[in-house]
Amino acid sequence: MAQLLEAKVKSVLSGDTIILHNLNNPKQEKTLSLAFVSAPRIRREGDEPFAFESRDFLRRLLVGKVVRFRVLYTIPTGAKREYGIVHLPSGQVLPEQAVKEGWLKLREDAGKKEENEEVMAILEKLKVAEAHAKADEKGLWNKSAPKADSSYEISDPKAFAENFKGKDIDAIVEKVLSGDRLIVRLLESPTKHTQTMLLIAGIRAPTTKRLNPSDGKEQPAEPFGEEAQDFIEQRLLQRNVIVSVLGVSPQNQLVGSVKHPVNGSIAPFLLKAGLAKCTDHHTTMLGADMGALRQGEKYAKDNKLGLFKGHVATRTTGSGETDAQVSRVQSADTIFVRNKAGAEKRVNLSSVRQPKPSDPKQAPWGAEAKEFLRKKIIGKHVKVTIDGKRAATEGYDEREMATISIQKQNIGLLLVENGWASVIRHRQDDTDRSPIYDDLLLAEQEAQQAKKGMWADKAPKPKPYVDYSESLEKAKRQLVIMSRQKKVPAVVDFVKSGSRFTVLVPQDNAKLTFVLGGIRAPRSARNANEKSEPFGQEAHDFANKRCLQRDVEIEVQDTDKVGGFIGSLYVGRENFAKILVEEGLASVHEYSAEKSGNANELFAAEKTAKEGRKGMWHDWDPSKEEEGVENAHQNGTNGTAESNGDAAAAQRKKDYRDIVITHIDPTTARLKLQVIGAGTTALTDLMSSFRKFHLDNSSASSLPGAPKAGDYVSAKFSEDGEWYRARIRRNDRDNKQAELFYVDYGNSEKLPWSSLRSLDPAKFGPERLKPQAVDAALSLCQFSSNPSYLADGVGFLEQELLGRPLVANVDAVVDGTHWVTLFDAKVGPKPEESLNGEVVGGGYAMVPRKLKGWERSAVAELKDLKAREMKARDERWGMWEYGDGEIDD
Repeated sequence: MAQLLEAKVKSVLSGDTIILHNLNNPKQEKTLSLAFVSAPRIRREGDEPFAFESRDFLRRLLVGKVVRFRVLYTIPTGAKREYGIVHLPSGQVLPEQAVKEGWLKLREDAGKKEENEEVMAILEKLKVAEAHAKADEKGLWNKSAPKADSSYEISDPKAFAENFKGKDIDAIVEKVLSGDRLIVRLLESPTKHTQTMLLIAGIRAPTTKRLNPSDGKEQPAEPFGEEAQDFIEQRLLQRNVIVSVLGVSPQNQLVGSVKHPVNGSIAPFLLKAGLAKCTDHHTTMLGADMGALRQGEKYAKDNKLGLFKGHVATRTTGSGETDAQVSRVQSADTIFVRNKAGAEKRVNLSSVRQPKPSDPKQAPWGAEAKEFLRKKIIGKHVKVTIDGKRAATEGYDEREMATISIQKQNIGLLLVENGWASVIRHRQDDTDRSPIYDDLLLAEQEAQQAKKGMWADKAPKPKPYVDYSESLEKAKRQLVIMSRQKKVPAVVDFVKSGSRFTVLVPQDNAKLTFVLGGIRAPRSARNANEKSEPFGQEAHDFANKRCLQRDVEIEVQDTDKVGGFIGSLYVGRENFAKILVEEGLASVHEYSAEKSGNANELFAAEKTAKEGRKGMWHDWDPSKEEEGVENAHQNGTNGTAESNGDAAAAQRKKDYRDIVITHIDPTTARLKLQVIGAGTTALTDLMSSFRKFHLDNSSASSLPGAPKAGDYVSAKFSEDGEWYRARIRRNDRDNKQAELFYVDYGNSEKLPWSSLRSLDPAKFGPERLKPQAVDAALSLCQFSSNPSYLADGVGFLEQELLGRPLVANVDAVVDGTHWVTLFDAKVGPKPEESLNGEVVGGGYAMVPRKLKGWERSAVAELKDLKAREMKARDERWGMWEYGDGEIDD
């Protein structure tokens, strides 16, 4: 009797033939057929009846298991075939077990030759097993049993993918062609199977050894190609998997995810082993799942595994995230930023491209895309992270590629989401791609599907601006129209000098040369051969910094001799001529100043610049002025002090309380807060009872009639559908709506009467528990009256305060309003770390110019806040963007 050998079952070819491999050398394989039996054949031209079921019985029993086998005989046909028996760890023996279940037949020639006693005993067992299977109509002998119908070709892969998109299909991996290409049998139903090639989504594995169909020559495998194939074979070959079809490749091959029933998608494991790389082509198919693949690839790179054995991590070109101000928008993908030191540089947005000027379909959208970006970021403070550098090429200088964000919003992503930019298709080795590249690809696909921006079917009609400064005649005609208007919205398109600009008036499609009236700014050089007047270049640079591409307002008063429009230009509601004079970069032209009506303002600004020895007045000698020194000083001092002679300042008290902010009024930046303690505990209990009460519809009765101002009611909050205590402010009987105020949280809204219920005062009224929302305001903080800066301040408060445990010092209570200084509960009440200081330091508010008695007593706090305010002014943060952000008291 021949010795039993051990091997591992790699795969099952049919119900009677298996592939074994050596336990110590998986590359050493053997094909073994089961002795004395035959199974139906699986054939591409059409399977024999029960071929799949016969093969599947053996596959489930053997694949991946270590077995013992013995060869009984060989048949020296074209390929030497070996026949034998297989012993399973469970004690079962093949082919006997398969014959018992009716999945194999005895060969007709079995036992006709002279055989030894052992063989005759095996044959006898097989004959008995087959007789029982026939009698019990098992397997092949059950003529009425359903048979699998197998197809080996998909006529329309796109339609197939669309039909099964988003659905999980049970499948069997029949063959592993390479680390990213499989032959799979898709089990659409128990009786309908489709066998096809599938590309594993999101990865590209090195190729294996193959024949070139054009010349028949063998092409060697790429490095790690065989290893990638072995990795997949060991884990998935002839295993049950779950396939999610995601789409088709350009070659019409199915693309999908292949998931192990227990361990999930195989792709991240292959990437983590360094045996494949991520491919961007399937990002839009995978969506958020692409992130797991990127992480797998990163792990392999970091640990230098497989394909990344010699990988060298890319050095970052910058010093991390930096703060900067956007000084100019060149196009929808290129901007200029200025750092705190005043240095300006150009950066390109990482991985995004403006509408292509060379593409007839995209080119018409270029101006709108640029304008979208300008409105969003010009003059704003942004975060800049350099992602890499694009080397210089013909026609292009070296470019820094950067991620730009404003208030944690990625600008590149914002452009792509709105259809104002497309996503660059990077090469695999590009190192300057955006860190959110996958998100950009998904956003682009969604914008294309929604036909946003440049993806719309119809291109916009061009709106050419009419240059009314082209001639004096045209300027005079336009002057008649514009002089009737007060402040006209405009955009500074170009700065010609400190006092001369090109402005665009969108509402009139007008382009104007605009000259500041009432002043004279020194001339700057117009070319390299010209010389600037003293402080001419400084004035030009200052105007560029403050005005270029900014939204402004203009008042037109006259025209000059060459078609320029003379008037006032307002940046952030402040006369720019006054700012220029105040900085010592222009002087007052007495006649035109009187004519403009701004003479007093301009002369006062010039006086300030002279006294400060600013700019062109750096060597000013007051003795040469008509007015004496003494008189000048008297006029420049108002004699006021912090205290206007009123009673001694009230003492600022210490009253620390744990609180939570529940609402911030967007029109005033005033707060609503809850003091944590017995009241909020009682509110939690009351709200629990309140919800239970409203779950029982019979308990909550509708309003008996129209509500009245001042009534307490139950109101169903529109955002979460929950019921809360509220008080009626106003009632609209015509529309059957009420404006109400949520007494425990401080917010307001309008609701239809149908969303209101009667409030049981005994159970839930203010007598049971007083309203928990307390009126409050930040001490020593005065917010801007400018809607834009106020909105920025409110946004900062919402981000920093809402839902966060805080400590409040109640500095004073005036007319029911609690004036508070806020601190992070984790840090505690440290005066130098107050949130009020962060508000002032960020340029969201200023220290009030008129102080109340209790405010004047906060000497240390005032000193700290004023220092923060001065720094915010110097850095041009927030409301100090244009210098003077003070508010009229």
